[in-house]
Amino acid sequence: MAETILLGLLIALAWFWMDSIAKREIAIKIGRQLAERCHLQFLDETVACSRLGIARDGNGRVQLQRTYTFDVSSQGVERMAAHLQLRGGLLVAWHIPPYATQ
Repeated sequence: MAETILLGLLIALAWFWMDSIAKREIAIKIGRQLAERCHLQFLDETVACSRLGIARDGNGRVQLQRTYTFDVSSQGVERMAAHLQLRGGLLVAWHIPPYATQ
């Protein structure tokens, strides 16, 4: 019985790890697109999951909601913190702070 529970936990952990890697890649892709749309440089090595929670999608299904933080730069020198939220694999919210262009 204990072996079955341990095996189930290991499988769940492996799924969560693989899913987290896939969602981080999605966050990098979306973050890059948002930065380009705002005419900013996307610093992809700064992408990190800062919050993990549970939320319902539009159909009422429970899904993991992850918030990713990342940095962008307008001139290549200063950094600005930005974030985006994914529910499942879909973008639900994002924020890039206002910046001055020179």
